[in-house]
Amino acid sequence: MAETRRLLRERLRQWGVPALVDTTELLATELLTNALQHTRGGAVVTATLSPHPRRRLRVEVRDGFAQPPAPRPARRAGDHATSGRGLMLVEALADDWGVRPCHAGKAVWFELDTQAA
Repeated sequence: MAETRRLLRERLRQWGVPALVDTTELLATELLTNALQHTRGGAVVTATLSPHPRRRLRVEVRDGFAQPPAPRPARRAGDHATSGRGLMLVEALADDWGVRPCHAGKAVWFELDTQAA
């Protein structure tokens, strides 16, 4: 996890968007933690920056889960829960986010507008 954050930090600085580092690290860590906690396989993190004029950072976490898990009832994290708020953070802080199916699992992604930083 620390290595992923370090690589993201370096890449964002190289791309000239260091103002996005804190939010990107937080949201990527949440998605990566979910992928590792709730699947049987590993996860792959990718980050891309779209070209001008509307530069957006997109971070995607693909899990290696070959079969979808059995459906579980949706639960809201209690006021004193120590987990269960990751996607709420993503929804609150990202400019856009979503989930897409992959050949072996799914990808959860978020986007941040570089001009808002």
